[in-house]
Amino acid sequence: MRKTTLNSVSAAGLVIALGIIYGDIGTSPLYVFNAIINGRVISEDLILGSLSCIIWTLTLQTTVKYVILTLKADNKGEGGIFSLYALVRRRRKWLAFPAMIGGAALLADGMITPPITVTSAVEGLRQIPRFADINQTTIMYIVLGILVVLFFMQQFGTMNIGKLFGPIMFIWFVMLAVLGLSHISDDWGIFKALSPHYAIVLLTKYPGGFWLLGAVFLCTTGAEALYSDLGHVGRGNIRISWIFVKTCLILNYLGQGAYLMAHRGMIFANDDLIQKAHFLVRFPSAVPLQNTFFSIMPDWFKVPGNIIATMAAIIASQALISGSFTLISEAMRLNLWPKLKINYPTEERGQLFIPGINVLLFIGCCGIVAYFRSSSNMEAAYGLAITLCMLATSILFANFLVSRRVRKRWIYLYLIVYLTIELSFLYANLEKFPHGGFVTVIVGGLLFLVMYVWFRSRKIKNRYVEFVRLEHYLPMLQELSNDMTVTKYSTHLVFMTSANNPKEIEHKIMYSILNRKPKRADIYWFVHVEILDDPYTCEYVVDTIIPNEVIRVEFRFGFRVEQRIQLMFRKVVEDMVLNKEVNIVSRYESLQRNNVVGDFQFIVLEKFLSHDNELPFWERVIMRAYFYLKEISLSEERGFGLDPTYVTVEKFPLIVTPVSHLRLRRVNHEG
Repeated sequence: MRKTTLNSVSAAGLVIALGIIYGDIGTSPLYVFNAIINGRVISEDLILGSLSCIIWTLTLQTTVKYVILTLKADNKGEGGIFSLYALVRRRRKWLAFPAMIGGAALLADGMITPPITVTSAVEGLRQIPRFADINQTTIMYIVLGILVVLFFMQQFGTMNIGKLFGPIMFIWFVMLAVLGLSHISDDWGIFKALSPHYAIVLLTKYPGGFWLLGAVFLCTTGAEALYSDLGHVGRGNIRISWIFVKTCLILNYLGQGAYLMAHRGMIFANDDLIQKAHFLVRFPSAVPLQNTFFSIMPDWFKVPGNIIATMAAIIASQALISGSFTLISEAMRLNLWPKLKINYPTEERGQLFIPGINVLLFIGCCGIVAYFRSSSNMEAAYGLAITLCMLATSILFANFLVSRRVRKRWIYLYLIVYLTIELSFLYANLEKFPHGGFVTVIVGGLLFLVMYVWFRSRKIKNRYVEFVRLEHYLPMLQELSNDMTVTKYSTHLVFMTSANNPKEIEHKIMYSILNRKPKRADIYWFVHVEILDDPYTCEYVVDTIIPNEVIRVEFRFGFRVEQRIQLMFRKVVEDMVLNKEVNIVSRYESLQRNNVVGDFQFIVLEKFLSHDNELPFWERVIMRAYFYLKEISLSEERGFGLDPTYVTVEKFPLIVTPVSHLRLRRVNHEG
């Protein structure tokens, strides 16, 4: 994406931005105040303090950190934690760890956001007199039904229905603003919350006020999506649309706060009947509230309001699911995740579907709904994982600033401010761990473990892969190619090589050609794939080592480009034939006379862990886990986009550390 496109603003771009990137943060008014006042007596200190925290969190965390600063770190127009990692990964090897932690946390967040947003919206049915007595089990079944339809529809893409997302979210944000404005007059003193003084008072003097940060944090959980979807809508559209979105959000929060201030003495309804009874004994005049967001709706608007809220929740869920697909596809290209099948349901750029991840997210979302049942219980678990992602982004962005030669004092100021804020949020969110936060931590931990195993095992393998100079083997390849006593294996023999240096080749490839059953071919092709830090680069380089005998092709792909090697290799060969760089006609006389193209055979070398290894315990565990993941992931040939009809897979043992001491001795025959 060119700079002009990245920074340009258009009416269509602004509407698309509303539909794609603000679902999570835009639906936060459904549950943020519920989480803050749940089980607490409503007081001026609580409302003004928590509202001040919300306003300044949206300002410092979302506006300053993400909209103003982090959006500057675009990778050829693309954003997201893995795009940021691709920009800085050559600076420090350890930066892979915050990238993996952030990616795992984002994926874990993708499992809890759909349940909490949809459940919060559906629970609004209780505000309608006809459904006032609807029980939680029925609500849970409705939510599960919505999730089933939502995940089932992923395989067809969202190109057509996605055009409605922007207008629907525009209606949603206008509704937020109007509802908020209609209640601000309930207590004009609510504007005092604009001062950070009340936030400081809440955190330092209100009993248990610091721990409320865990609930306040829910107002900014979708901030990472602003950066992740940079490539879809552009920096200019995000920054302009955020002004509108933030205004609507703050107006709604002010309206909810003013409504609560005007109804002091009430308590927020708690699903725990014993706790509710305890409060009613202490405050007999208190009237339980169902949901602050739906309470500020006029009675005549509750039905359409619930419908709009449910649609906004579904759109928010869709955005998180689509974002998860993009996240995993980037992780696969950066060798941070096992290869999985990727489908492209539409021609729209960036539209992809990963069946394995769709199933994983579906099971995770349904499990969270079944385990927590109500949105108030989900609020107790929500936010813990995403704080880790924000910390990871801060670390990576600081390294990006270093790479851009920003003055050290500004980098240190950035780190001090945002590590302080985010570590405070993390510490406050730790209170959620025993109340369900452990679920997202465990899920995020397992996802991180998958990334770590895949990343670390590759490092272990590469440490022991033996490369040899290709020039030393060229005479032997020429002799074999012309040796008529050896049965021809294929006219064109294509090997996938991992050698970055064009003058080197894996020893195993030479061993496969010369030492196993000799593979005679007319032309030997060595194909290498290099993944670049740019997102959409797609180019190739040809090195003709021996004309019409040994040729090396190097593909250079961006980390968002699908690796369709067979299709692209065919295009390379066609271009070379047109340029008269290679003759691909069969060398068999009868076929040559009729100008018949020779056959192509791809060879993929697949490693397996040999028993003849002496690995340290931890590396042995990692390698065993790696080969287990390899069994359930996409095969090498399918990962490269090769047709199995033209592929031969050769397995060879991976001997990392040969056994050096064998307790074996020779004995002589007796007698």
